[in-house]
Amino acid sequence: MDPFSTLIRTASHERHVEAETSPFMTALLGGRLGVDAYARYTEQLWFVYEALESGARDLASDRVAGPFIRPELFRLAALERDLGHLRGPDWRVTLTALPATRVYADRVATVARAWSAGYIAHHYTRYLGDLSGGQIIRDKAERTWGFARKGDGVRFYVFEDIANPAAFKREYRALLDGVAVDDLEKQRVVAECRRAFSLNSEVFRALGEEFPLSA
Repeated sequence: MDPFSTLIRTASHERHVEAETSPFMTALLGGRLGVDAYARYTEQLWFVYEALESGARDLASDRVAGPFIRPELFRLAALERDLGHLRGPDWRVTLTALPATRVYADRVATVARAWSAGYIAHHYTRYLGDLSGGQIIRDKAERTWGFARKGDGVRFYVFEDIANPAAFKREYRALLDGVAVDDLEKQRVVAECRRAFSLNSEVFRALGEEFPLSA
């Protein structure tokens, strides 16, 4: 049987591609949307990571999810610094979640409370994505909107405490391969990974409706 990390990657590949190639992200990364669309997307990330990292504190000692709780991954402080740069010091006053974002964040909060193995699915889809494809977003954002390299506006994508991302991802996949659940539970986690990508795609769809490209 394939290692669990391989199983997760292959089983969620189609949904992953769907999210990455959404019309909104394609337009954003193609420089066809303004910085306001990027800021709005960053706001939505705040709600998801607030749920993810609020749950992390309670899961640090959990037998299943605990090994995955790594403070060097945490993104909320960097997101808040980016939002201060993008929206100004009063960014919290105007911060709003799209309905699709609320559904996504609520799901993350639910599994954090009630299903630690399911939490891993969301942890994996977010953080390994940030370490991988997130770097493409950072590069495009710096070039398109003139942010300082790895500076305010793109700090969310900068993992200052991870010196070797490739080595870190190998360690993370080893953790997945050794996760303390049975095969049936692994299948449930894989299904939750697919759900996580679908929830993310729904956020992109909603953002696309908010920032339509003119014909």
